[in-house]
Amino acid sequence: MSKYKNPAITVDMIIFNNQNELVLIKRKNNPYKNYWALPGGFIEYNEEAEHAAIREAKEETNLDIELKKLIGVYSKADRDPRGHTITIAYTAIIKEGILKSDSDAKDTMFINVNKINDIDLAFDHKKIIKDSLKM
Repeated sequence: MSKYKNPAITVDMIIFNNQNELVLIKRKNNPYKNYWALPGGFIEYNEEAEHAAIREAKEETNLDIELKKLIGVYSKADRDPRGHTITIAYTAIIKEGILKSDSDAKDTMFINVNKINDIDLAFDHKKIIKDSLKM
């Protein structure tokens, strides 16, 4: 293996419904336990980012999604208190399923995009959402 220390790589998704709302999950674990966040998680070894995004959405929200656009890559070294983590963020739409928390989330909800400033979010997720709304 490499002698170099490498950052972890994750995916985050802004999943929209057709009512100007997006999906948030309540985190089950630290860091940011009990905070609202975008659905997302770590990319597994030999897994493509797009497949990880679809898998994580299902694991956390019970929704089958279709990825629409790449929002960006967020790589600020201190964005995750566990260590240097780079995330690849996407917008997505719901293909099917009923929103409910699944194995990796404590709770889920739809929130109107105009109310994002009224809620404390984990990590840099508020910035990611704001960036997606500029697209």
